[in-house]
Amino acid sequence: MEEEEEEDGGRGAAGRSAAASGRFVRCLYAVGFLDLFGVSMVVPLMNLHIKSLGASHTVAGIIGSLYGIMQLFSSTFVGCWSDIVGRRYSLLACILLSALGYFLLGTSTTVFLFAISRVPVGIFKHTLSISKALLSDLVSERDRPLVMGRFNAASSVGFILGPVVGGYLTELEDGFYQTSFICACIFLLNAGLVWMLPWSEENTGNREHQRGNKGTDSFSAKANRDLHLKSASNGAMARDSLFQSPWIQVATVLKRIKGIACSDLWDIFLVRLLMSVAILLYYSNFSLALEERFGVKPLFAGYLMSYSSALGVLAGCLLGPITRLYQHNTYRILLHSSTLTCTLILLYASALSIWMVILSSTFLAFSTTIGRTCIIDLELTIGGNEASGTLLGVGQSVTSVGRIVAPLLSGIAQEFSPCGPPSLGVGLALVAILIMNANKQKYCSHGYVKLKNQ
Repeated sequence: MEEEEEEDGGRGAAGRSAAASGRFVRCLYAVGFLDLFGVSMVVPLMNLHIKSLGASHTVAGIIGSLYGIMQLFSSTFVGCWSDIVGRRYSLLACILLSALGYFLLGTSTTVFLFAISRVPVGIFKHTLSISKALLSDLVSERDRPLVMGRFNAASSVGFILGPVVGGYLTELEDGFYQTSFICACIFLLNAGLVWMLPWSEENTGNREHQRGNKGTDSFSAKANRDLHLKSASNGAMARDSLFQSPWIQVATVLKRIKGIACSDLWDIFLVRLLMSVAILLYYSNFSLALEERFGVKPLFAGYLMSYSSALGVLAGCLLGPITRLYQHNTYRILLHSSTLTCTLILLYASALSIWMVILSSTFLAFSTTIGRTCIIDLELTIGGNEASGTLLGVGQSVTSVGRIVAPLLSGIAQEFSPCGPPSLGVGLALVAILIMNANKQKYCSHGYVKLKNQ
């Protein structure tokens, strides 16, 4: 009888823990949705606004590049900082300072004020990266691709709806300024949502989950128990670190970044860079190439890109069945999705009719969404979950490098042919696939790479 009561108590504790984690994760989905919904309301209108202020094309390009450069250098530091002070306070700080940036954007009546408004956003707009690191802390390694896929899907829905609302608001008098203020208010709403997240309930659920899982030998239970013990330890360290002097925090951040730089993760980040550039090259001259090759109007290209974005949302929701089909082997999913991406870009580059372009865009939406989620999961699996913020920050910096390099490569490739950028992308994707094959043993073993100086 006592054993049965203990088992019932364990199952009840596990159920309460799962419910607490589920509520927390669903709230983070809402955070991701609101973040990209607010941003996508404003971003498509920014070039028109800065030109209305009298800026030249060169000045507009310089300010746009300034944002990308700030993102490049800040993402690693902010991600590492979130590992030190904790996700709650770093996420709140990033959301509130981003809200300040969009509020300043709503008051930008000169080019100088416009440039100033991009500084806090460029440095602290890492809400999604920290949210993903928090999700990585909350869920087991086995469930991580599914949760990440759903988070990306929720964020993508916001990115699809935002431009529609922003386009409607800009038709009003002083529409851009109103849109910017509304975006800032959405970020303040997001900050309130993060503040009201059931942090204490989640910690209670974690402790109950640890007690409830005693005597359970399943993989998920063990992974969750280890994860919650690790999260509790990291949380205590974060609370202590929050009250450290800024200089000690900076020194700790630099030490962790040095540990990442000296670790055996270069090949994963190189694969991420190559695949990012390959996909960016595909999209770099998409509208222009379709017009030159098939005589279709830019409006059709816009519809096709929206269609691909909607399919990307669906792909994020299908990650659960796909990971079960592959028996949770992230490396195989990434290798196959990258191979499919390479093949589809080649199909687009050699397409003889617009229907081949539609076909390639349809399946490319699935392969790229799955590939992005799997590369993040592989980084966290091999690099270790304790430094998830740092790893995601470095990964975001690598993607930022791709955003800087891709336009240059695209411009050079277009000098030869409209098919030049996607053809170059095929070559880069092939190199990424070869690197993954050369390091197959490392990926398949799921070995834990110890970061130096930690």
